[in-house]
Amino acid sequence: MRIGIGADHRGFRLKEELKKFLKGKNYQIKDFGTFSEEPCDYPDFAFPLSEALVKKKINRGILICGSGLGMTISANKVKGIRAALCLNKEMAKMARNHNNANILVLAANFTSLKEAKKIVLTFLNENFEGGRHLRRINKIKNYENNSFSK
Repeated sequence: MRIGIGADHRGFRLKEELKKFLKGKNYQIKDFGTFSEEPCDYPDFAFPLSEALVKKKINRGILICGSGLGMTISANKVKGIRAALCLNKEMAKMARNHNNANILVLAANFTSLKEAKKIVLTFLNENFEGGRHLRRINKIKNYENNSFSK
């Protein structure tokens, strides 16, 4: 599985640790930056990662900023993205099972490395359940395709 990962300066350290962790689990990692703790803007990483996911250059995405809110808002502006801010593994499980989320967003200010590893593995290993949830996802897609394109 090809995983895209990106962070702003607040999420940089967590991103670097998660990259090592995921490589150790044999995931292919594409790092979208940032590459230091120098202050930067989260949309500069959320948009390219999200676009790569829509273009199928990666299979899933992980974005990290201080609160997770900026990355979530930015990623969800890209058509076809369902980014979910998850603070625990239960949220990650539901994001995949019920919402078919394709980008996991982490809040570096509120998530330890130990918890982040659990959240990430849950997100990467869970699948979309379909069924009644598919009807809801299709409503989102329909709205996105018909409302935002005008």
